[in-house]
Amino acid sequence: KEWLSKGHGEYREIPSERDFFQEVKESKNVVCHFYRDTTFRCQIMDKHLNVLAKKHVETKFLKLNAEKALFLCERLRIKVIPTLALLKDGKTQDYVVGFTDLGNTDDFTTETLEWRLGCADIINYR
Repeated sequence: KEWLSKGHGEYREIPSERDFFQEVKESKNVVCHFYRDTTFRCQIMDKHLNVLAKKHVETKFLKLNAEKALFLCERLRIKVIPTLALLKDGKTQDYVVGFTDLGNTDDFTTETLEWRLGCADIINYR
């Protein structure tokens, strides 16, 4: 219940960089998708993250428009879209950059992404 009250269990967009810091501060595990509306692969990533957010309520799943977060993208050295920033206790632990770790294909499975997030210990993966 505490997780759900903090926005876990759903995949949602946050409007600004300021919101990013607030959201990350209040949850132990956060996956944040840095995306751009015009990038087709971001829509593919959205589809998988939507499924995983419902399945893994122990982790908060967010998305942030990279074009509205230039300071953050620079600070986190995000150059490829889509990029997932994986944060634990407010600190960036790992990144999933593009689809390289996911088989370098547009039709990777949700399970592949789930496995990758499990490797980073950002979700409880068995």
